[in-house]
Amino acid sequence: MKRPEILSPAGNFEKMKAAILYGADAVYLSGKIFGMRAAADNFTVDEMREAVAYAHECGVKVYLTLNTMPRENEYPELKEYIKSISDIPLDAMIIGDIGVMALVSEMLPEMEIHVSTQANAVSTADCLAWYRLGAKRVVLARELTLEEIKVIRMNIPEDLEIECFVHGSMCISYSGRCLLSGHIIGRDGNRGMCAQPCRWNYTVRGYEITEEKRPDCTMPIEEHAGETFIMASRDTCTIEHIPELIEAGINSFKIEGRMKSAYYAAVVTNTYKMAVDSYFSGNFEYDPLWYRELLSVSHRSYATGYYFSDSHFDANTTEDNGYIKDKAYLSVVLEYNAKTGEALMSQRNKMNLGEKIEVLTPGRVGRSIEITALYDKDHEPIDSTRHPYMEFYAKTSEPLLAGDIIRAAD
Repeated sequence: MKRPEILSPAGNFEKMKAAILYGADAVYLSGKIFGMRAAADNFTVDEMREAVAYAHECGVKVYLTLNTMPRENEYPELKEYIKSISDIPLDAMIIGDIGVMALVSEMLPEMEIHVSTQANAVSTADCLAWYRLGAKRVVLARELTLEEIKVIRMNIPEDLEIECFVHGSMCISYSGRCLLSGHIIGRDGNRGMCAQPCRWNYTVRGYEITEEKRPDCTMPIEEHAGETFIMASRDTCTIEHIPELIEAGINSFKIEGRMKSAYYAAVVTNTYKMAVDSYFSGNFEYDPLWYRELLSVSHRSYATGYYFSDSHFDANTTEDNGYIKDKAYLSVVLEYNAKTGEALMSQRNKMNLGEKIEVLTPGRVGRSIEITALYDKDHEPIDSTRHPYMEFYAKTSEPLLAGDIIRAAD
């Protein structure tokens, strides 16, 4: 079996660095325009140039999402944007629109093309059509079962790669092609501006449905009874099925989450990397602590997507009211002094001396450690880290590494 790539989200530079440190083989990011996550921080052209140089120094590939569906009047701006990034050595562009693909192929003939899940590829015929147009990889629609993916893999050329989402948020509409946001508040989800109204909190009264923050805006419905979060999908988590996914011939394991935190990027990347490493060690053994790691990040209730169920019969909707929040991300280690037993850290959330904490190191699950003393940057004793992003020293019960994450224990 070929080892699948771990492809992680990079919503900004900090998140990209976290994903790379914790094991990503490739990252995907967006510029400030023409990406499907306009609400993420994203990258200016100069930031993108710097990010690609940094990733390549680490031996990591970078894919640019250029996967919105531009209207006629947007093509002049798209052409200028492609020109502005033409000198950046991106490893591929992720594209969902055939017109955009044709334009990129014309302007950047050497650019590798990955077909976005927005293109709704659900069959061998779809994949072969994109292949004939020059695609190197197809990101399959999330609605496919694992058996359907296996059939596609067996019937397409070996040099045509397939990529599948293994973790993260799902959409209620086919591969994210949704009109709900545009219909309700005028923000077109197919052009990167989705407000995720499928995840808002709705109340049904009589024959009307009302969203909690818009009580004056009611929408008529035909059914009398209903539930809150009737549309929101559960998040995908496939960590218990890594052998099956690898043996299905998937080339790239994609992690959703460019709008999530650097902590999320680190933890999820690290967990799937450990599972893939275990498989290719020749002695795979599922570790229940991997699932515990994934429970520590912001998520909705987990399911296995549609890999093992038919989307026509199981809508995968959640009954939980909102997100299950991150375990508190307290700080990140900048450097460690073995002589003094102290680590220089950068604060992410307030930490109190004596608090029960864990440390997360690349390639390992979280483990308990003790911090026996805290000092400010001038090495004056403190009892807590009160200021956002302050740098401070901590005396620790064991050596740490730069990039280690300190988080609250259960």
